[in-house]
Order: sequence, then C-alpha cells, then structure tokens
Amino acid sequence: MVTPPTLSDDHLTAAHRAKLAYIYVRQSSLTQVKQHQESTELQYRLVERAEAWGWPRDRIHVIDEDLGKSGAGTAERSGFQKLITEISLGHAGLVISLDASRLARNNRDWHQLLELCSLFGVLIADGERLFDPCAYHDRLLLGLSGIMSEAELHQIKLRLHQGQRQKAARGELSLPVPAGLAYDPAGAVTLNPDEEVQARLALVFTTFRAWHSAHAVMRHLRANGLPLPVRSSRGPAPQDVIWREATSARVLSILHNPAYAGAYVYGRRHQAPGQTRAGSRRPGRTVVPIAEWAVCRQAAHAGYISWEEFMANQRQLVDNTNHPAAGHPGAPRKGLALLQGIAVCGRCGRRMSVHYTGPNGDYPGYVCQTDRDQTGAPSCQVVRALAVDAGVTEILLEALKPDQIAIALAALGQLDREARQLERQWALRRERARYEAERARRQYDAVEPENRLVARSLERVWEEKLRVVEGIEQDYDRWRREQPLVLSDDDRDALWALGQNLPQVWHASSTTAADRKRMLRFIIREVILDQTKLKGHVWLKILWHTGATSEHTVQRRVHTYNDYADLDQLRQRITQLNAAGTMDKEVAQVLNQEGFTAACGCRFQGETVWLLRTRWGIAPAKINGIAANPPRWPDGSFSVQGAAAALDVTMQTVLTYLADGLLTGHQLRRGQPWQIDLADDQIRDLRARLQRTRRSKKEAS
Repeated sequence: MVTPPTLSDDHLTAAHRAKLAYIYVRQSSLTQVKQHQESTELQYRLVERAEAWGWPRDRIHVIDEDLGKSGAGTAERSGFQKLITEISLGHAGLVISLDASRLARNNRDWHQLLELCSLFGVLIADGERLFDPCAYHDRLLLGLSGIMSEAELHQIKLRLHQGQRQKAARGELSLPVPAGLAYDPAGAVTLNPDEEVQARLALVFTTFRAWHSAHAVMRHLRANGLPLPVRSSRGPAPQDVIWREATSARVLSILHNPAYAGAYVYGRRHQAPGQTRAGSRRPGRTVVPIAEWAVCRQAAHAGYISWEEFMANQRQLVDNTNHPAAGHPGAPRKGLALLQGIAVCGRCGRRMSVHYTGPNGDYPGYVCQTDRDQTGAPSCQVVRALAVDAGVTEILLEALKPDQIAIALAALGQLDREARQLERQWALRRERARYEAERARRQYDAVEPENRLVARSLERVWEEKLRVVEGIEQDYDRWRREQPLVLSDDDRDALWALGQNLPQVWHASSTTAADRKRMLRFIIREVILDQTKLKGHVWLKILWHTGATSEHTVQRRVHTYNDYADLDQLRQRITQLNAAGTMDKEVAQVLNQEGFTAACGCRFQGETVWLLRTRWGIAPAKINGIAANPPRWPDGSFSVQGAAAALDVTMQTVLTYLADGLLTGHQLRRGQPWQIDLADDQIRDLRARLQRTRRSKKEAS
C-alpha cells in the first residue's frame, strides 16, 4: 500500500474529486519494459495513491499506451496525446506520474502540460508530493523539475555517446556489418563464408571498375538475373542474409560502404531532426563527409577492395553527378555531345555545359554560362559541338592506331573474363537453389508419416523449392542460349577484325553515344575550347590521361563570311576558277572536292558562289551573267529563246535541230548559253519545212 503525503484542503477539493484521476505509465524502451519490471509495477501501484486521496477505482484511468516509447517527443506518444486531450476537455482532476521525466523529457511538452493543468485546475502528483500548477511556488518547482528532466536526458545521452566513441576509437565497439561480412566466433570481422555472396559482391566492384557507373552495374545485374545480398534489418542480431533484386540504391549502398574496403568506421551519419520524414518514428539522418568521420581505422579487417580503390570509387561517384560548374562531369549519357562533362572554357577556365537546339533538339553545343547564371551577364562563349566532336574523334582514332592490336586482344580477354564470371554466378545460384530443395526434402523425410498436419506443410514447402529450382534452371538455359559461354571461331575472327578497325567500331550503329563518351574518357581527361583565339576556328587543347597535352584547331561554322577561316584562300580560288570560264555550279563542285566548306558548315552550292562573286565584284563567266538570255547576242547570233521565237517553235525543237545539224551554233564552254547562227533565208526555209510537215500530219490524220 502506497501511503499518500499529507495534503491541505486548499489543494484537494471536491471539485477535483468530481473529475477523473489519470495515472500515466511509461518506460523509455522495450528493453526497460522487459528487464525493469519493478519500475513498471511501481507506476501501476500509483492507483492505490489515487484511491487513498478519495477517488473510486472506476474513476481512475491508467494510460499505459506509451510503454516502450521515449519521452523526448510527442510524435509517437499516443498516450501523452490522449492525456492532453482529456485535460483540455475538462475531464481530469488529477494527473499522477512517478516523476516528471515519465510525463515528458522536453520542455515544450512539459510546459504545455503545466499550462493546460493551470488553465483547467488540474492537480499534478509525483512519487513524493502533490502540486497545484495554479500556485506560484508549486508552478516554479514543477518548471524546475521539467528542466532537470530534460537536462538529465542530455547528460545521459552525452555519457553514452562519449563511451561509444571511446570504445569505437579502440575498435572494440561492435557495429552492424553489411551482408558481405560476418562476425566469427571470436568476434572478429571476416568475409561472409557464403561463396555466392562473395562472388556477387566481387562482381559488383569489378563491373563498376569497368563501367564507372552504379546505374550501369544495376542494369548489368538485372539483365543477367542476378539479385544482390542484403542484411535484413529485422530480428535479433545477427540478421540473416536475404536476396533482393538489384536497384541503384542497393548498388550505391555497397559502393559507399567503407566496410567492404576493410575499414572500421564510426560516425558516418549523424541525426538531423529537421530532415525527419513525415510519419517516420526515427529522426532524420544526414551523411557526414569522409574527412569528418569520428573514427576511421583502415585495414581493420578483411575486405573486398583496397582503401585506395574505395576512395577512387567515391571520387567517381561524385563526378557522376551532373554538376559541371563544380567540376563534376557527370556519367556518360545518351546525348550526342561527345565532350559532355569534360569540355572546359578556354577563356575563363570553367566547365562548359551542354545545350541542344534545332527543331528536334539534335544540334548540340557547349556553353559557358556561369556568368549568365550568377550575374546575368552574357554567356562567355557558345561552341557548336558537331565540328568539334568530329575533330576530336579523328584525333582520338589517329592516336589509337598503334594500339589497335592490343585493344583487340584486351577486348577478347575481357569478354572471356565476363563470361567466366557470369557462369560462376549462375553456378552458385543453382547450387543454392538445389541445397534449399534438398534441405526441404530432408525436413519432409524427418517428419513422422502419421503427423499429416506437419507433413502436408513441409510437402508444400518442398514443392515450392523444387519449382524454384526448375525456374532457375530454365532461366540459366535461356541465358546460355542468348550469351554462349565460349565464343565461336567466327565470332573471335569478327571481334579481332573489329579490334583492328576502330573507326568501324566507333561509327557502328550499335555503338551508342554513351559508349563513345565512355571510350573517350578512358583516353582523354578534358578538352579546353576557345573559339576567339583564331578567326573562324575553334582552338582545342586536349589533356590526355597519360599527362600529355596537344593543341589542335577545327574550322567552325560562322554566321558571315567576314569570320570565315580561309577567306583569302577561298576568294583567290573562286577568282581563278571564274577566270578560267568555270560556271558557278562547277566552281561549287570543285570547292567541295578540294575540302572547302561553306560558312554554315555545309557543302558549297552554285547560288553560294554567285553570292560571293557578287559581294566581291567578280564578273560572271557566263556571257550574260545572271540575266535572262536575250533573243540575240551582241555579235548578232541568236540564243535558244530567240531562235525559237524566230522559227515559231519550242526551245526543245531548236535543241533538236542543233543536235540533227539543221542549225549551227557554239558554246564558249559546256554549260554556257548557245550562240546560234541563223540567216534570213535559213529562217524562211525552216518555216516552209515546218508548214509542210504540219500539213502532212493534218492530212494523215
């Protein structure tokens, strides 16, 4: 029996007893509920104290919904919310709790409770005495009690965290390990003894080493039907390893985990209450940069990769984020811009971003727009990508010519290694499925035949495992048909030929834009562009991964011929061809054959040559320039149009007469207008001939 303290009549009145008494019971964790049962029992016995103060048992309500919940907040404390509601509705006359820390561990909730109790005249009792929140001194004591409860929680957490950190600094704090690692009986961290788990994780790191993209690793695993091992987050430690479909998040969790590099790390994340998700019971957590990890002991246990490779993977993942302004090129994407992410402005040194124009968005360009984004100033420069990409491609393929045989051998070796890796993954997966089926069979055989209740369930489990085995075998057979393990001689010969002809591989329709970018980045680190150094050219400086640099120029498209790269040479050549009597259309053909390109980057046309001649004042090679042919030329000869009018026939008939020898004429050169000799008597004879021909046709009809 709990003896209540002596109370004055001023505190406890009939008005209080006319309302309900509430006993609030709480323990901070399920472990406390299970192991500290005496404290829980002591809180339940507070009912006797309420009875001693005059409340009948049926008017005493116990609120124990918050057993196993922390008092640091009210988000998940339905019992505390219920208590606040009952006080606000005026149903409560007395609230009893063992101490202030049971009701709340933060001042916000505690002072909200005091304010409501003061407003509705509710008394508060703890394990020692009864308080009236309406009384000044009692309110002061209650406020101090709440402050001490919150400070006590802070000190408890501080001591616990300091102890954890000191233990982690010695490498003695037991931390959860991912699926690829396990604790041995002595407590040391080792590789997971499951060979399939080891092989699958090794495949993840090998594939990322080749493709440099977590998304590409995920696609590779899903294309080959290979799930990933995951450590279950439920149940007591150590949790079992389960298999789940590969996702980008799961691949990234493997690549970001330093434990796979053999490192013992404490403090990778810290709490961020402002980032708590709606409806989540746990406070938000944010990732801590590697340089700020509280404890990082390298080579603390066995791992799948070295620490150097782990750090290289982190840098690659950061670079895969598409943020050119911060120096991160991003992963190769499907856009046509070959230098996406590695183009650098030669004027200001910043990374250039990619934008696409044209009716279908298929004309890429490299833009330095940091000044425009930050200050509203004009873009530093805009470089059209097609000509630059073509020039870089030519330079790259020329540089790789001496290594084509080595590349072909490396490609064949890589295909063989990938085939062997995938075959081993499938072998381990099939072995696991057969083991599970055999285990289910042994369990079925071990049950007594008469115990049909258990036998039927085990029989169903056995049948399910057999169906899983059959499904995996069918998937394996399908994979073998689609991707043969051993390349045929014809396939090897074809791959050898392709390896020795890199331009064919590069320009093949099956080679995607992302593949080209990936190949380029293996050789070239970045390309500096500047189209203001040389007139009509883009200046390139290529930084190779070997540390070497090379400078090149590429002719670019311009809006006007005033910015044309080889303007003097072009003008001189057009003048020479025109002086030789070459017509504009033929001049355009010669210019195209000699490698000249128009200002817009396309081939020359006759109209373009005429436009340039007109601008430069070059007389036309054609005797009448661009004007229509007159009936008669200055020397008295007829044009085709004039002869047709004189003879009253069509121009085609005149051309036929010229071909048959009925008319004589000449051209200064092929393509020039005809100059036809036609006398008056010849005109009369041809007209008479035409009349006879027309009369004969009329009579015949």
